Amino acid sequence: MTTIDATDAVAKRPVRWHIAVFLAPAVLVYTAVMILPLIETLRLSLFNVVDNQPVFVGFDNFKVLFGDERWSVSFWNALRNNLVFFLIHMLVQNPIGIALAALLSLPVLRLRGFYRTAIFLPTILSFVIVGFIWKLILSPIWGVAPFLMDLVWLKPFFGPWLGKPGSALITVSLVSVWQNIGIPMMLIYAALLSIPDEVIEAAECDGVTGWAQFFKIKLPLILPTIGIVSILTFVGNFNAFDLVYTMQGALAGPDGSTDILGTFLYRTFFGFQLQVGDRSMGATIATVMFLIILAGVSLYLFVIQRRIRRYQF
Repeated sequence: MTTIDATDAVAKRPVRWHIAVFLAPAVLVYTAVMILPLIETLRLSLFNVVDNQPVFVGFDNFKVLFGDERWSVSFWNALRNNLVFFLIHMLVQNPIGIALAALLSLPVLRLRGFYRTAIFLPTILSFVIVGFIWKLILSPIWGVAPFLMDLVWLKPFFGPWLGKPGSALITVSLVSVWQNIGIPMMLIYAALLSIPDEVIEAAECDGVTGWAQFFKIKLPLILPTIGIVSILTFVGNFNAFDLVYTMQGALAGPDGSTDILGTFLYRTFFGFQLQVGDRSMGATIATVMFLIILAGVSLYLFVIQRRIRRYQF
């Protein structure tokens, strides 16, 4: 085929308009509920209300958020709590999810379908239901936790964990881990099942079996999936709101010890009790949250992912 014939063949290729038709509804919905609100939030963070009129103030709202003592104390407290919330998920939820996925992938394990369902079931429950149930379970007055701990002689260690500033955030974080651990487990379990049998057979021929096979062969091969799980954990934790609000209320008590960026944003934007909502400062907090998430995702995409890409098939 000559060059002219090849050019004519490419020119006669039909335009696939049906692809645009099928994508249009999703693009329109995503633009309406995500893109436009994001643009409006970024715009609103640069304005303030003076005499009931929007006035462009540039980055003054950010200076107030970071520099004014009335705002900065609450913001840095929420950011610090959010980092602790994220680290607990990274250091507890994801390693346990990897271990559970490794156990479920063992060929000798029976009833693995039941175990997968039981572990993943809390993930599909509502945050409101989970928060309310765990609040009842952990109640020192009518909760079942003291009775269960008494059965295994651990009742002396029980306390009003949700009512103590030192333990409230850890408790809420562990409840969140219990609910969401099924997501990393299933993603990593699927990655383990996708490893070619030839690789496993070659490892067994070399005498690499058991946990040595997992750490030396399987773990490096599922690093891309672990990276995805980590970035999903990061984004989800810095967008968290529902569970903390359900268990500790909008004030995220006691004494703001469970206050994260989501609850801080809620109180600022919509107001709470005698506090009047401030749309401009609320948009400023939302913009900072967006920039934090954007920085974390960019770090993963342009730095970490390039280092682990060589393990992909």
